[in-house]
Amino acid sequence: MIATAKKAGLRLWVYGTAALLTTICGFPLAWLILTSIKPDREIFAAIPTFWTDRPSLDAYARLFEETNYLTYFFNSIVVAGSATLLTIVVATLAGYAITRYRFPGRETIAGGMLLTYMFAPIMIIVPFFILMRGIGLTDSHVGLVLSYTTFALPFSMWLLRSFFQSIPIDLEHAAMTDGASRPQAVWYVIVPLALPGVIAVSIFTFIVAWNDYIFTFILITSDDLKTLPVGLFDIYTSSVTDWGMITAAGVVITLPALVFFVFVQRYLISGWGAGGVKG
Repeated sequence: MIATAKKAGLRLWVYGTAALLTTICGFPLAWLILTSIKPDREIFAAIPTFWTDRPSLDAYARLFEETNYLTYFFNSIVVAGSATLLTIVVATLAGYAITRYRFPGRETIAGGMLLTYMFAPIMIIVPFFILMRGIGLTDSHVGLVLSYTTFALPFSMWLLRSFFQSIPIDLEHAAMTDGASRPQAVWYVIVPLALPGVIAVSIFTFIVAWNDYIFTFILITSDDLKTLPVGLFDIYTSSVTDWGMITAAGVVITLPALVFFVFVQRYLISGWGAGGVKG
């Protein structure tokens, strides 16, 4: 009875703590969503209300009709998606090569990858802009994708290197003994076991590219090429600040990243389980 009571108490404490943290973290998003559907008079009321009896989507209608928000949204999807794919490919190949091949300076390169991640983006933005201008990639999505990849790649390579190190090399040798080539062994044996790392890299890179403001602000000048963070700032700094529209824009920015995480997190969890069994 005592042991059962202790287990029930521990379970209650765990679930209670999880519910409290969920409430604390989810309240700002809930307030943002509810504010975006409130009439303007309730948004500016002296005594704010949490819920509205007259929900309205007028703010979203104004957002899509009076601004270039759909263009900004499409640009963010293209840039963030391209940067994520490029980072995954390069980080996977580099992480595998540093783990499986022996060459002089291998550990120095591995340590240097993490060292470069210590520098804030603002420290490299000026030389990066000069480089992009020299090769004609300013005011283009290609330059923006390369900038996000440059920032996300060191940490991604380091993370995947750790996953590849945890995978026994005997599994790869066994696949090659059975007739598989090295690329086939990597693709069908190693990469599935490192899937949690690949998904973690995709989440990290996508969020970095989706939320970035400084690279877009420096590299992009054409309004048709801007992404959501810069577009939202332009809306905020307009002559008349429409807070209903601003909150609606915040919801549109937040939800895609949230949906992306919810979609891939199940593969992340299943990958952890597969890696634990197969490894």
